[in-house]
Amino acid sequence: MKTSPSLTDYFQLHFIVLIWGFTAILGKLLQPLDSSAVVLFRTLLAVLGLAAVLLVRRQSFDVSPKDRWRLVATGALIGVHWVLFFLAARLSNVSVCLAGMATSSLWASVLEPILLRRRIRLIEVLLGVVVLLGLYVIFRFEFDKVMGLLVAVLSAMLSSLFTIINSRFTHRYDALVISFYEMAGALAGAFGLWLLAQQIDVSATGTVQYVPVTLLQWLWLLVLSLVCTVYAYSVGVRLLRKFSPYLAILTVNLEPVYGIILAVLIFGDTERMTPGFYIGTLVILAAVLAYPFLNRQTTKTTTPTGGDLEIDLN
Repeated sequence: MKTSPSLTDYFQLHFIVLIWGFTAILGKLLQPLDSSAVVLFRTLLAVLGLAAVLLVRRQSFDVSPKDRWRLVATGALIGVHWVLFFLAARLSNVSVCLAGMATSSLWASVLEPILLRRRIRLIEVLLGVVVLLGLYVIFRFEFDKVMGLLVAVLSAMLSSLFTIINSRFTHRYDALVISFYEMAGALAGAFGLWLLAQQIDVSATGTVQYVPVTLLQWLWLLVLSLVCTVYAYSVGVRLLRKFSPYLAILTVNLEPVYGIILAVLIFGDTERMTPGFYIGTLVILAAVLAYPFLNRQTTKTTTPTGGDLEIDLN
């Protein structure tokens, strides 16, 4: 069984969501570096950083051969998710990308019962419908950015999928070890997409870069890999010991709030959207904020303790 999360756990979860909200901004700052190249060098630096931490701590890399390949395969999903994430921000903008990522709770409500073989919760289905309504409003008012939004929604699906898969490993292995193998898998997946991107590059201007060429690009990549990946990702994996996958995913949906505010502050007018966009985003976030209260109320009617409903993964 999961242990109950403390106030510090909730603070850490929101802090890493704030960090993740900054990743789309870093993706924009790294232009014209291709999205696949951003993920390739991000994961390369992350693998080296995680390996260094594990070696300094004299911590074992050992996992079972079967789990090793499962972790690497999960990491490949993460690599594809990140490439789509950065691509979505460039096809539209940071705000639209993050709004699309907020649909991860909808995907979680569908995927978690299937993968973890638990019953479907009515409250999750209803909140998923609310998220769809929010997306519909955004589509109506930001139709010119529909491709970026669709790519972000697909990225959100992969995010939910690997978060649910990760919840099966958190009780068996240390978070840093899990992160190391998954970042290795993400590196392999990103490398394949990096090669593919160069083969299908249709840029007529030749301005797309596939290797970082400036010191500033390497600096942003170091921040992206060490802070947003090694630190935030390993802490996020560890917190899955305390939170159910759905609650963790739902909290990550606050990423648009942090990210959109940061994007407006940094990029100014290019991130200012129509009122319809903000209405749709607020509808999605209303589902995020309502979940803990509604879940607690429904739990009180089904359990004698009235505590948070959690998933036993053992």
